[in-house]
Formats: sequence, structure tokens, C-alpha cells
Amino acid sequence: MDRPGARAGLVVGPDVWELVRFLREIDQRGTAAVAAAVETFAVPEAAVEAGIGYWTAYPEEIEDWITAAEQASVAAEQEWERRQALLR
Repeated sequence: MDRPGARAGLVVGPDVWELVRFLREIDQRGTAAVAAAVETFAVPEAAVEAGIGYWTAYPEEIEDWITAAEQASVAAEQEWERRQALLR
């Protein structure tokens, strides 16, 4: 995340990190993976291809966003678990 406050996002649809994470998590590969992203995010194929191109050009930036999102998710889950334990 070289530019504080800047996020790599498609003109329509998800941020690039969300697209990359999605593509990693699904079983499809190649053109089937692109088609799955088009359907899931309801964006044109050109937008998915642009997101893939951005990741290709700036993989470290996107990996930083993915890591930050995963850490935030873990922290939120831990907070929820603490709240549940308190309220039992």
C-alpha cells in the first residue's frame, strides 16, 4: 500500500484485492475463472481483465491489501467471540 488512502478498485465492482482473493479461492481456472468473476461481481469481462492486469503490475500492493483484509477479519471474529463469551 504505497499510496496512503489510495485503493485499487475497478470502475465498477469490487476492489482489485477482492477480485484476486476470489480468483484464488474458487476451483475454476483460466477463462472459467474469469467467467465466474464476471457472474459473481456482475461486471464486464474487461473489468475483470483490468483487475488481473493491475495485480500483475502491482502484486505487492494488492498482497498488502489482502493481508490487511485478512487481519481485519480475524480481529473482528476475535472481538465477536469475546463479546459472546462475556454475554453468556
